[in-house]
Amino acid sequence: MGKVIALANQKGGVGKTTTTINLAAALAEQGKKVLVIDTDPQGNTTSGFGIDKNNLPDNSTIYELMLGDCSVFDCIIKDVFPGISVLPSNVNLAAAEIELIGVEKKEFILHNEIDYIRDDYDYVVIDCPPSLNMLTINAMTTADSVIVPIQCEFYALEGLSQLIHTVNLIKERLNPDLSLEGVVFTMYDARTNLSAQVVENVKDNLEEKIFDTVIPRNISLAEAPSYGLPITMYAPRSTGAESYRNLAMELIKTE
Repeated sequence: MGKVIALANQKGGVGKTTTTINLAAALAEQGKKVLVIDTDPQGNTTSGFGIDKNNLPDNSTIYELMLGDCSVFDCIIKDVFPGISVLPSNVNLAAAEIELIGVEKKEFILHNEIDYIRDDYDYVVIDCPPSLNMLTINAMTTADSVIVPIQCEFYALEGLSQLIHTVNLIKERLNPDLSLEGVVFTMYDARTNLSAQVVENVKDNLEEKIFDTVIPRNISLAEAPSYGLPITMYAPRSTGAESYRNLAMELIKTE
């Protein structure tokens, strides 16, 4: 059975989408079969894999899936890159929250659909929106674990305790099997003392698991999405690519 991992942080701009795309690509590079699910209405993960989010066929995104207008089999774009399939998103998804008002067991819509196909993949990686809304809750009821990317900046710990509280609440009430896979530091700048201080500060104040791999602030990582390529293909020898390979190996070793 495939492992389902949600990448979540209600704070925006922490490298969540970058980590979703490139962790998935690094896992696929290791021969793993990966499904990436984009639950963010911005659709940046979708476009990051070179998919035109504004010209998707009718009834083919997670929005229609959530509303019951299509099945999971209709929505998945297979083999976008070797070993990687994508369940895409676009701006239409922003309306889902309102349209699901009054729907019974709406917290489990994604969970119930992914149950049909999770055995087809080694990993299912879900990019969550930067807020704790119904889409994030759906991701967490579907997931086995949560990875929390944290930017190496002064306010890194802000909101993290709230997110951990949310994970624990969902574990208690909706998904008893949910766990926190760990925290991964992103946008690390070795030239500044601040990045090192933030890492130490979080390590001192956080009891949760912290990945050994630290993702650097890297020009190639910033450029890759505009070419619709993961970093392992856009700049395979870059420090960014190596970092995500290391993160993937850490994840694989925990299995």
